[in-house]
Amino acid sequence: MPMKKIMYSSTNGHPELLDFKDALLRGQAPDKGLYVPEEIPKLAPEVIERFKDLDYPEVAFEIIKLYLGDTVPKEDLKAILEEAYDYDVPIERVYDQKYVMRLDKGPTLSFKDFAARLMGRLMQYFLRREGRNMLILTATSGDTGSAVAHAFYDLDNIQVVVLFPEKEVTGRQRKQMTTLGKNVHIMAVDGKFDDCQDIVKQAFVDPDFDYLNLSSANSINVGRLIPQSIYYFYAWSRIAPEGDEVVISVPCGNFGNVMAGLIAMKMGLPVRRFVIATNENDEFPDFLESGSYKPIHPSRKCISNAMNVGHPSNLARIFWLYGGQMDEKGVVHKMPDLEAMREDVFAVTITDQDTRKTISEAYNRYDTLLEPHGAVGWAGLQRYLKEVEDWKPAVSLETADPAKFPEEVVRAVGMEPPLPKSLAELDEMEEHFDKVEGDYESFKKGLKRLFPK
Repeated sequence: MPMKKIMYSSTNGHPELLDFKDALLRGQAPDKGLYVPEEIPKLAPEVIERFKDLDYPEVAFEIIKLYLGDTVPKEDLKAILEEAYDYDVPIERVYDQKYVMRLDKGPTLSFKDFAARLMGRLMQYFLRREGRNMLILTATSGDTGSAVAHAFYDLDNIQVVVLFPEKEVTGRQRKQMTTLGKNVHIMAVDGKFDDCQDIVKQAFVDPDFDYLNLSSANSINVGRLIPQSIYYFYAWSRIAPEGDEVVISVPCGNFGNVMAGLIAMKMGLPVRRFVIATNENDEFPDFLESGSYKPIHPSRKCISNAMNVGHPSNLARIFWLYGGQMDEKGVVHKMPDLEAMREDVFAVTITDQDTRKTISEAYNRYDTLLEPHGAVGWAGLQRYLKEVEDWKPAVSLETADPAKFPEEVVRAVGMEPPLPKSLAELDEMEEHFDKVEGDYESFKKGLKRLFPK
């Protein structure tokens, strides 16, 4: 019996419906909206309970197949998942029943590997089947760029262009992108992440680039979103032996990560509450408290640099999930159900001072080494446990290896974090990247130089 086919539509209301393959390859809707599933499939409690006996690729298969339907044959999908998820997903007990899930063991030592590796393999699978080529255009505030660059590196049917804010990524984050070459092209933008993101969105609707067959690989692409829901089920299966609800804290920048978690909850994952922990770019905690949304422009520069986002793209999806509508500029056309949102989510702002204090305390008290983004998540969880309820089990997401942020780790705990071999090798490698101004025309000229008609 064929599986039910889920279709995808735009958060901005465009009438076109696409299947997963076409939504994945398209990236962004023609009205600048983000693709969302018309229906979120439900998993029966007994199916979720069985995840306790499955390894990560097997859990991934049970979830991803619901969104792909019959688009990819079962055996092909299993092989893709085994190849994409060939690394560990440690869940570390810190104290009591409070945990950190380390999503930093993939090839670029970032949680972005979980989505990018699967997305790259699915795109290559579909494009080869159709005999097509594509140019992936994506913006990064930190780890997305390196994860995407590595996931698509050396594929013969895909070119990659990554934009990053020149002064707001660490040296190691930059070098993970700029030392690859081949089909990977990097542009340093004189501006903020939001400028990079605006440029990418404008390029997608620019008819002058129709010949390039553009798509995106950051969290505006639904192909990045769905795979991230997997590790929430996996975490629950490892820390909730009695089937309890869990509290999950997520450090948030562009909000794709927590949107994936909310999807998992709507699928039936037993979540008591999500903690949305932001740095000083606090537009969402302010919204949840006041009911009035005001983007921050320019975004505030914090040590958790990948979260320096003044208007998170994925808020449009979160608004959609709760019955509202927000466009790509952050204009609210229909308010979401605020009470339902507040019931599911506890939002908190963590300052740089609190972030540094958290890195120090976690290491000195529990021998748990965190980097700035994971520290924001852990601080958010501690705030929830203190101010709302001391719930267990509870888990916080660590989203990158501490060695990617050595200056802040040394400052907080007085020692260099252990350096993985893949990062140590970067110091000897040559960088290649272009520089562009923070406006669309400067970028457009640069892209046309790279890929003339």
